[in-house]
Amino acid sequence: MRGTVSQPLFSEDARWDAERQAVEFGVEIGEYRGVVGVPRGACSSGPLPERPTPERCDEAYYFQRTRFESIAQQKLRRRQLTEDGNVEISGRDLR
Repeated sequence: MRGTVSQPLFSEDARWDAERQAVEFGVEIGEYRGVVGVPRGACSSGPLPERPTPERCDEAYYFQRTRFESIAQQKLRRRQLTEDGNVEISGRDLR
């Protein structure tokens, strides 16, 4: 994990979750520990003729990591969490 006391700590690596069909990475801030998910549909940077592959989603995470972390940080500040207490980044968040 990396970060400072006043900012969330994000895990260094992301992983593909086949069940959720999303790239996921960890986040910690204070006592909170959760997962940030980026669903397959949000991984593409533009209209594609087919859904992005898990590998392409992993690449998108590493190319846009700072952006994903910034969006996750905003959602944490606003307490925009999923029912299970995690963060999900949608295609709408990336516009």
